[in-house]
Amino acid sequence: MSKSAIEWTEVTWNPVTGCDRIAAGCDNCYALALAKRLKAMGAEKYQNDGDPRTSGPGFGVTTHPKALDQPHRWAGSRLVFVNSMSDLFHAKVPLDFVRDVFDVIRDTPQHTYQVLTKRASRLRRVADRLDWPSNLWMGVSVEDADAVTRIDDLLATPAAVRFLSCEPLIGDLGVLDLTGIDWVIVGGESGPRARPMDPRWAESIRDQCATAEVPFFFKQWGGRTPKANGRHLDGQLWDELPRIARPAAPSSTASDHLRVQLAL
Repeated sequence: MSKSAIEWTEVTWNPVTGCDRIAAGCDNCYALALAKRLKAMGAEKYQNDGDPRTSGPGFGVTTHPKALDQPHRWAGSRLVFVNSMSDLFHAKVPLDFVRDVFDVIRDTPQHTYQVLTKRASRLRRVADRLDWPSNLWMGVSVEDADAVTRIDDLLATPAAVRFLSCEPLIGDLGVLDLTGIDWVIVGGESGPRARPMDPRWAESIRDQCATAEVPFFFKQWGGRTPKANGRHLDGQLWDELPRIARPAAPSSTASDHLRVQLAL
């Protein structure tokens, strides 16, 4: 477990590392760049190289069975982002290992887990072959109009909470049907090649969430660094969370103290 720099979670847990680019939202992947640095530093979990056409040094998809025991040792309750450095529904992650991760989630009900995928089609295919814990929030990335179809795949799952991560938001999503969606996150891209986010794209999603009474979280405008242009949208912070009982979430102030580093 590592404290997280990601505004909408508290800690991250990576029983899988590594991934491959599959969509426009992956073009400037922070995890790919970070894995290269971690490999050079000798980090044990980042020594398996990926395909240079879609991945890179230290970013080959790798399962870490030893990491499965970690949540059992955490004190208190945590809001946990699963696989900030991978995608649990990547085709190279065996379904039995996905089941192992779900078992850990079920066996640690004091924690709430957030799983996010771009592999929505595989998520849908295997959903009925998994035993879904009630403390798991399932989300899909929806970074542009081409990714909107992932929402239907998400809705086909029996997840207790379903959410959309519209980050990096690199295009207008148009009119969304938010029926069955419990939470929406919006954020701009960060990094040296960050693509700018049109304010109208974010405002449109915010307004649609308000109409549909879906909690809305605005993560950042993005820029060369994540904090370069702040987190205010129309002059205020938007830190709404799903309306369900769960362990206490970090406040904006508390989160500032938690954002020590990107969890590995």
